[in-house]
Amino acid sequence: MSDIKSIISKICPSATFEEGDTLLVSVPEKDWYALAKNLKEKKELDFDVLSAVVGMDWKDSLGVIYYLTSTSHNWDVVAFKVAVEDRENPMIHSVADLWKVANFQEREVYDFFGIKFINHPDMRRFFLRNDWVGHPLRKDYDSNPALNPIRMDDEINEDDTVSYVENEKGEIKAVPGKVFGEEDYVVNIGPQHPSTHGVMRFRAAVDGETVNKVDVVSGYIHRGIEKISESLSYPQILHFTDRMDYMSAHQNRHCLCMCIEKALGLEVPERAVYIRTIMDELMRISSHLLSFGCTAMDLGATTAFFYGFRERELVLDIFEKTCGARMSMNYNVIGGVMADIHKDFVKDVKHLLEIMPDRLKEYHKVFSGNIIAKNRLKEVGYLSKENAINYCITGPSGRGSNWACDCRKVHPYACYDKVQFEEILETGCDSYARYMVRMREIEQSCKIIEQLIDRIPEGDIRNPKVPKLIKLPAGRWYQQVEASRGTFGVYIESDGQKTPYRVHFQSPCFNLVGVMDLCCQGYMIADLITIGAALDFVIPDIDR
Repeated sequence: MSDIKSIISKICPSATFEEGDTLLVSVPEKDWYALAKNLKEKKELDFDVLSAVVGMDWKDSLGVIYYLTSTSHNWDVVAFKVAVEDRENPMIHSVADLWKVANFQEREVYDFFGIKFINHPDMRRFFLRNDWVGHPLRKDYDSNPALNPIRMDDEINEDDTVSYVENEKGEIKAVPGKVFGEEDYVVNIGPQHPSTHGVMRFRAAVDGETVNKVDVVSGYIHRGIEKISESLSYPQILHFTDRMDYMSAHQNRHCLCMCIEKALGLEVPERAVYIRTIMDELMRISSHLLSFGCTAMDLGATTAFFYGFRERELVLDIFEKTCGARMSMNYNVIGGVMADIHKDFVKDVKHLLEIMPDRLKEYHKVFSGNIIAKNRLKEVGYLSKENAINYCITGPSGRGSNWACDCRKVHPYACYDKVQFEEILETGCDSYARYMVRMREIEQSCKIIEQLIDRIPEGDIRNPKVPKLIKLPAGRWYQQVEASRGTFGVYIESDGQKTPYRVHFQSPCFNLVGVMDLCCQGYMIADLITIGAALDFVIPDIDR
């Protein structure tokens, strides 16, 4: 880190540094874009991945914390803080031209904090209606329902957008624009479930049946989890993670628990660590089986859909016996797990491991090798490795573009440094490659569980020293895990109270939906559904 600090100091003498969970670099707004450009382009830095964008209200200022990662320098993660004191008209230079993932991420920050990003190409709200009054995650937000009554009328002027363009003199001018041109023929797709895998709406400009542009319209089930978390204790916010990507329930909750445990300096008993790891991999198997079945269903292959659900039921049975629930398990707790494994757990897991190789052969026979499936998935939804990195497309979708981005390998946690498994990569960069990564990852999850299931140690399932009233020390922490659909991150900032000052969930699905426009251009309307299925986003993970 000393080398990074030295290089950054030379490029930006005004930067200041603060040690902590990760190195925090505070940068004056006027110097931010120049530094960001060097961070991306200089080989000795080469921060090619924008991992997270966290909007913040520190009361005396508004700002953003950018978490940047360099894949060529041992995946060092560095946080960059950019703040402005102007609360009436806060403005920060956009980095969406450097890291494409910032496009949607900065729109989210604008939506919830009111920070306008200079030179951003499309400064619209992302989740809320454009006539919404106020920005909900600001500390001075007026939550009076009279200001934002439930509206039954359609949103007006939804094609209107604006860019805050800076000229050579440093003057900033609001330049109005349109999402679609006057000649575009726009078709509405969604938000009916299951056609768009949840209540997600796409507006597609088409030429005949060929897609020219896709505009993502989100926010139909937004629940305000991050805002609600600010008024709840740390144990009370745990259940939110099960209900985001409900097919990554164990992994997401694991991540939040790890972030809190890291802040507390709390050690988790080894038995609980083993159980958590096995549960995470069972969750991954369940998720990939659902993805297999739904992808098949979207292409009209009903038989394959039932095949996938047949084995998924076995996984849910295992969850039910130990956790008491099949979907929202609420199993991980701060310091360990809620309850010990059921007496049938080992037997049931071994039965699943025994039958899965033959069942996978069935899946490949009935669907993977089917000529219709290949025609619909191969060479459809192209996403290059370069774009996967630029848009921070992690998980199976990123690995389908030959990007080695598995958190379990890059930053091993839990038991992942105790087991042997292969990071699955495919070079096709298309929907079929993404599909095949998931199918092959089921094999690797079985391999991981097989190495752990007979080695679960005896002992406590929860650290007995977990305080009854949990207060994190003042500071900030960021934790990542490999969820079913990619890298899931949790950011917590504490002011020392029993409730968090700020919680942010960095979901992989938010990034996945961000490449729908890129992946669908030039393909058919029917391919849009296939591409969405292969990217495998889950809407509650986006609409947080």
